[in-house]
Amino acid sequence: MRIDRFRCNANATRLAATRNEACSFVLDESQTHTRDGERGYAVRCRRIGRGSSALIATVLCTVSSFVGAISSASAQAISPLTPAKSPPWNSETVFEPVPYAQYWSHYPGEKIRPEDTPVLTRQWPGYEPPGIRYHSWMFYPSVSAGALFDSNVFATSSNHESDIAAVLHPSLRVTRESESNPVTFDAYVKSLQYSHFSSLDQTDASARVNGRIDLRHDSAILYNFQAAFLHEAIGSLSSPLGAVTPTPYAYVHENVTYWKQFGRLGMSVGFRNDNYDFGSARAQNGSTISQDSRDGSIYAGHARVDYAFSGNLGAFSAFEGNVRDLRGSPTAPLGSHGYRSLSGFNFNLTRLISGELGAGFTSQRFDDPLIGTVAGPAYRALLRWSPTRSVDVTFKAEEITTEAVETIASGVRAQALMLGVDYELRRNVVLSTVGGYENDKFVGQDRQDQVFSATTSLQYLLNRFSSVSLQYKYVNRASNVPTAVYDKHEIGLDVTAHF
Repeated sequence: MRIDRFRCNANATRLAATRNEACSFVLDESQTHTRDGERGYAVRCRRIGRGSSALIATVLCTVSSFVGAISSASAQAISPLTPAKSPPWNSETVFEPVPYAQYWSHYPGEKIRPEDTPVLTRQWPGYEPPGIRYHSWMFYPSVSAGALFDSNVFATSSNHESDIAAVLHPSLRVTRESESNPVTFDAYVKSLQYSHFSSLDQTDASARVNGRIDLRHDSAILYNFQAAFLHEAIGSLSSPLGAVTPTPYAYVHENVTYWKQFGRLGMSVGFRNDNYDFGSARAQNGSTISQDSRDGSIYAGHARVDYAFSGNLGAFSAFEGNVRDLRGSPTAPLGSHGYRSLSGFNFNLTRLISGELGAGFTSQRFDDPLIGTVAGPAYRALLRWSPTRSVDVTFKAEEITTEAVETIASGVRAQALMLGVDYELRRNVVLSTVGGYENDKFVGQDRQDQVFSATTSLQYLLNRFSSVSLQYKYVNRASNVPTAVYDKHEIGLDVTAHF
């Protein structure tokens, strides 16, 4: 067994969280390995998750959704660029790109230098958060404070209103550092208080526990449970058109996955449940926009298979079936059921160029006869290029036909192009920028959108105890539905203290 080569570095994880602190859980992996070959496969396999049980937390924020004070509004149907997760933690998000062959190719005892790891998750000595140790537990408290400027807080096509919000974001991560059965607890509160438009004030809170139960040296059960109270930002794809207040909702997530390794072959099968309980938003004329019809649960079973032909070529196949049991209304049912599949190859063309090519099919049958079945092919091409050890360039092209939002009965055919660059100016200064274009053609309604976006972030790690970040985000959504048209600029600045 070569499971040991999937071991993750806890310190690199913490640095990633430092550089993306206000995102709550940016928990991605970079690789390091130690000489433990003589200690037997059981110990080596358990080390897959040592110090990285926090990694199983879902990536809630990425470079394109931004960090710090920038809001989490998303006008796009296709997920943004996300740093790759390594096995077995990718088993919970089966459709995310994973360079499986590259991870498999590293040998026990091989030392991966910091400059050979991704810029965003790179760990340099002296900048890791200090943490507080209690026996085998590590506590990582932090607090961020900053300000957010929004040029169009109501996401309207004309008569833009701007405002400044104060942002406060305390968080806590607790990990049990163990070679077997690691567990991580994450919690955060994020508050936005606006200067002029108090109706936009919001406070989000989340608590999550995740970890791994080792069954044998080559198999484990992964679990992830979250309870949160969140808000849909005005102008996001899921926000009601015409809303002038964020839409609050309670969210509960459960995911249990069985993972098994057979040498070059990795397999997983799991089940997840997402439960939503929506509140109401307010329209410009003062009326209430009820979202109770979106309440309900989404059940899904998922599976993934990875195989490494060599260190430069791997194959994957992922599948998920779902049942959406949503309340709806007598005249507008929201329930549906369907599936999604994606298969392809991940590869290394050279030491500096890697990527993934995949194709599949998506089908979702809605209870609403006016929509019927939304089905179509899915494609994805991903290319990563590191021209120097200080620069990572990522390009993604993707097309998918699916539901526009999980809790809305509407299908969409989405085509997207994204280009991101991460540049390490110094060991403690990282500049990230992402540009994107997406074309969305909706099914079930006469609507077509074109979304242009650009984000830039400058992260400055002062030392192990503090960091500063400056962010800028621009979104322009054109649509044949006048109330969906808007553009906005957001500028955020935050300072984070680590304890």
